[in-house]
Amino acid sequence: MSWKILTNPDPTLRKPTELVDVAEITTPEFQQFADEYAAFMIAHDGVGLAANQIGILKRIIAVQEKHRIGIYANPEIIKASVATIESDEGCLSVPGVYGIVDRAKKVRVRAIDRHGRRVEFDASGYQGTIYQHEIDHLNGILFIDKMKRKTSP
Repeated sequence: MSWKILTNPDPTLRKPTELVDVAEITTPEFQQFADEYAAFMIAHDGVGLAANQIGILKRIIAVQEKHRIGIYANPEIIKASVATIESDEGCLSVPGVYGIVDRAKKVRVRAIDRHGRRVEFDASGYQGTIYQHEIDHLNGILFIDKMKRKTSP
C-alpha cells in the first residue's frame, strides 16, 4: 500500500467516481483492500475517507461508526430531511481549512457493505454529516464548495 492523501487542487478530487461491481466486493482482494483502507484512514486521524482521496476513482467510502469502520461501495443518499444543521467541517484533502457547511439533519443512505450485502440506514447529526461529506467527495465536490464561512485561516 503506497497511498497518500491527495490534496486540493489535485484534479483527481474533482473527477466523478465509477460504480463498483458487486462481484468485486466479495473477493479476498477487496477484503484486504477494505482492511488496509480502514487502517489508512485511522492512521491519518480521519473519520471518513472517499476512495478518490487516495487516487482510486471508485465509489467507495470508509466511515468511522460507533464501534467499527464501515466500508461501503456505491453509497447514495436516497432521502434527506428538509431540516438542516450547520456543521463545522474539515477535510484531509483540504488541510488547515475549517468552515461551516449546511447539511441535511438526517439522511437515508443506500449502499453495499464490504460483505456484498445491500444495506439502507439512517444517519443524523454528526454521523449524517460524515456520510454527506464523503458521498460529496465521490461526486467531485469538496466541502469548501459548500462552505458558508471559514472558521479557521
